[in-house]
Amino acid sequence: MTRTVIVVVDGFGIGAMPDAGTLRPADQGADTCGHVLDHCRRANGRPLRLRAFGALGLGLIHPHPDLADRTPLPAAVGLAPLGYPGADTYAGHQTMMGADFSEVTVAPLSGRLDEVAGALRAAGHSVEPLDGRPVLVVDGTALVHDNLEADPGVNWNISGRLADLSFHRIVAIARTVRAVAPVARVIAVGGHADAPLTSFVRSGDGGTVGLDTPASGFYRNGGLEVRHLGAPLDHTRQLPDVAARAGIPVTLVGKAADILACEAAVRRPGVRTADVLAHTLGAARATSDALVVANVQETDLAGHQQDAARYGTVLEQVDTGLGELIALLDRPGDRLLVTGDHGNDPAIGHAHHTREFVPVLMHRPESAGWEFLSDAAGLADVGATAAASLGLDPSGLANGAALWPRGRAVGPDVPSGRAGPAVRTASTAAARPAGS
Repeated sequence: MTRTVIVVVDGFGIGAMPDAGTLRPADQGADTCGHVLDHCRRANGRPLRLRAFGALGLGLIHPHPDLADRTPLPAAVGLAPLGYPGADTYAGHQTMMGADFSEVTVAPLSGRLDEVAGALRAAGHSVEPLDGRPVLVVDGTALVHDNLEADPGVNWNISGRLADLSFHRIVAIARTVRAVAPVARVIAVGGHADAPLTSFVRSGDGGTVGLDTPASGFYRNGGLEVRHLGAPLDHTRQLPDVAARAGIPVTLVGKAADILACEAAVRRPGVRTADVLAHTLGAARATSDALVVANVQETDLAGHQQDAARYGTVLEQVDTGLGELIALLDRPGDRLLVTGDHGNDPAIGHAHHTREFVPVLMHRPESAGWEFLSDAAGLADVGATAAASLGLDPSGLANGAALWPRGRAVGPDVPSGRAGPAVRTASTAAARPAGS
């Protein structure tokens, strides 16, 4: 009877992947972890207090001076490329739980207008382009457009004013679009705007065009309704469902409760980091056999707000919670896996996610100290590793292979917290194929 807890620190990257500058050249310098550490040291006059992160071996894969000289915990350490296109929380979590995203692409709506318009007309809708731009006006009211709040081509939105049509009708339009969309998410959005939605259409990055949702008043006028329609996935071959069918209690915490599918799971949604950590600890304490998947969202929110100080404050909160989880998960076979879903560098100069490697830190009570994990091909390997720790067959997932310790990272002749010659950091990994 073992417990496996996965804590996803949303937007916690440790260095740019080789293709990070494809969309924005400045993103080649993305380093969420390093830039937050640097900012907080300057602003606070002290390093961030990240004792648990450091003891789990974060400094081995991100050799920042503020992460050095930590007493090692029994842990295995590695890093992972994302293993899916773009940098997106939904796609990251679905991939991590074992989904195969090989058929999902990054595609601005402009390249698929005819296909989308044809599907909508076949479903009985009237469809017109908006003033020659790559935005479709459906039934004279709803807009089909690029999502301007995510990286270009990651998500499409169907937006409508609830004064013009019901949210049920907006969702129906979105379902028709979803049937032909190659992107990770199609998002139905209904709300109350200050003027006709066409007044708030603008150009975005990468040739995208869409509704400026914040400017429309949707977020401030109340009554907002949103439904996320993800790419078709076989959820029965993702970790939560596989674990539940094996009789293992499953709890989904924070944003993971909103975006992961598992009918048998206990859901503990929440945004406040304190609540997420409390729910995670409670679920791990409740039973001797469990899978808990938690998402800490406030790091990602701080990245979007370009607020490195807030990001650092949340990281310290997370670190305290990780310390409590480490103390709790003390039996041989128990596992704590700490990772991210993408980067969100608050010092990069824009409010979008950044395509970065993420850490894979695995607490293993029965090991003797720091060890290196085998190379990950993508986030799906994290889910496969969790499956193996629960005694499940990782091949039951649609994607991913379990990671295994491949050798001691720190020996008696290597000072604590300083990597031996075998360490592979994000900067050295960037010279190799990304595996995604």
